[in-house]
Amino acid sequence: MTQHSPGHGVSPQSLVEHALAASMGDDCVVIVTESTSANLRWANNTLTTNGVMHGLHVSIVSFVKQAGGVSVGSVTGSATTQAEVNELVHAADAAARSAAPAEDANDLVGERTTPDWADESVATGIEVYDDVAPALGEAFGRAGAAGRVLYGFVDHQVTTTYVGSTTGLRLRHVQPTGHFACTGKTADLTNSAWVGRATRDFTDVDPLAADEELARRLEWGRRRVDLEAGRYDTILPPTAVADVMIYAYWKADARSAWEGQSVYSRRPTGTRIGEDIARPEVTLSSDPAYDGLQCAPFVVASASSNVTSVFDNGLEVAPTDWVRRGRLSALRQTRHTAEMTKQPVTPVVDNLVLDVAGGTGSLQDLVAHTERGLLLTCLWYIREVDPQTLLLTGLTRDGVYLVEGGEITAAVNNFRWNESPVDLLRRFSHASGTVPTFSREWGDDFFSRTAMPALRIPDFNMSSVSPAQ
Repeated sequence: MTQHSPGHGVSPQSLVEHALAASMGDDCVVIVTESTSANLRWANNTLTTNGVMHGLHVSIVSFVKQAGGVSVGSVTGSATTQAEVNELVHAADAAARSAAPAEDANDLVGERTTPDWADESVATGIEVYDDVAPALGEAFGRAGAAGRVLYGFVDHQVTTTYVGSTTGLRLRHVQPTGHFACTGKTADLTNSAWVGRATRDFTDVDPLAADEELARRLEWGRRRVDLEAGRYDTILPPTAVADVMIYAYWKADARSAWEGQSVYSRRPTGTRIGEDIARPEVTLSSDPAYDGLQCAPFVVASASSNVTSVFDNGLEVAPTDWVRRGRLSALRQTRHTAEMTKQPVTPVVDNLVLDVAGGTGSLQDLVAHTERGLLLTCLWYIREVDPQTLLLTGLTRDGVYLVEGGEITAAVNNFRWNESPVDLLRRFSHASGTVPTFSREWGDDFFSRTAMPALRIPDFNMSSVSPAQ
């Protein structure tokens, strides 16, 4: 990763300072994000495309005091010059003057500067794949010789965020985000398997090991057994656990719970904070400093929502237990919603970790101790069915395997499933140790920083057989 500044010789910090000086609002928050990304894509054991992209975006949040409170106008756009920033500032000021008072109004966060505020943005480039690309080439050769076909994608993005305000915020954060995903198929395309992982810098990605794992899974699929819908003793690997736990985290917002609209509601009004909602071994937490999953340690919000507030920009993000020893201990909330719930302020954190006390060993250990059941690979097309119970539905994908006598003996058909992640945290019978993982459903675009165990669910609901191949 390298240092660089945006085009026209204008630094992100100078864009922040110019916007703050240009605003005619009573207060202003400016967020500048500069991102570069590099990617490779392959199909049929051949690299097909690669590219490097660069973008710089500026968000202006203008605050205007008026009778009844403070009004807010927020505008985001691409801008690399002071003239372009002026247009965004004027639009945000105008929007603030015409808006009604904001219900989430609070004092803006006061003066604070990170030590690296003056540093340049950090960039990535195609060189991040200097070790990965040759290994991919070798994996293509191995796969082709063995009658396997590989398809996949790698992406690496580095975003540098600068936050400045008229109250004295001068904050900077660098966020690297990367992932590796590869699907292997038999030559006749009737059998597929998938592996994927998140990474910060690709030094921990081994395409040859990924190909070996794909080969092993495709071998499992040489025998096929068709099963009916029903409840099965089912092992969810860490990636599938991440698929559903991310959804549970997204829905854990204090306002929806307070208003009786979620599984975390105590009806008719209130939240279930303080109630036992999972087995006592379970802790679900977030920590911006978690090793390998580091994320922004302060709030960055270009718009307000149930879980973010523009008034909270720059607010410290602390380690947070959402579920502690089985008990719901916090929900995602702003200073505004914390006033409703009379709970501590617990802002959104951009990572998620599930720990099960006593969980040991690996996914393979769970398989070895299962007499008869199913091993999933990943889940996809996940949708909410009932917000009151957080019942989700979705499909299995790229490998459902039959476990007999502690060994994988065949691939089985895909299923549609119906389950609540909150229920799963009460019903699982065994858990492995927690490891960094990557959600197949959400990791590409939305939420890539997770660490999860594998879970064994004795009665996972496969509600119908899916025709998906």
